[in-house]
Amino acid sequence: MRRETIVVLLLVVAVLLPMWYVALHGEPPSEQIEIDQSVTEMRPLQEIVDTPEKLAPSQVGVIVWVALFGLVAVLTAVHRFMDSAVRSNRPTDEAVADGGQVGVPWFWTDDRWVVEYRDATDAMEGIVAMGGLTILAIVFAALFTGEYLTLARTQYFGVYAMGMFVSLALLTVSYYAWFLPHVEVAERRGH
Repeated sequence: MRRETIVVLLLVVAVLLPMWYVALHGEPPSEQIEIDQSVTEMRPLQEIVDTPEKLAPSQVGVIVWVALFGLVAVLTAVHRFMDSAVRSNRPTDEAVADGGQVGVPWFWTDDRWVVEYRDATDAMEGIVAMGGLTILAIVFAALFTGEYLTLARTQYFGVYAMGMFVSLALLTVSYYAWFLPHVEVAERRGH
């Protein structure tokens, strides 16, 4: 494991451990208010997975931090996968040694120049992936809106929102991988 990775993991643990300790103590128990089942068939607290019905602010903080770190890890893994799957690592004729220049002259400055340029692939797989992810984002957005307009209004908000935002994030990564050129720039610095 690289040194930087270990440092980042230690920082994450240093942030989460105190929060987790406070979250374990929770809040005092409270009484649950139930809906009268003889009046309505609504089950607003019914969920896919059994979860606690009341969380302390410290417990919510731990959950949010873990979710954010998990999201960063997932996006990093997806970015690396898409970059390696779409862009090959073999050098091209346009790649030049440090100090050389490729591209058009208006791209260059005295202290910065392009050393590698690979045009976008514009492959059919990219169009299919972006089309599918766009449809998926629209479906999750419609489900989210439909859930908001129903009487229960609580059951699957998180699932639909997660699906919508993950498909939008993957859509962005797919666009980057298939439809943006790869440009590597060298820069001369004074230090």
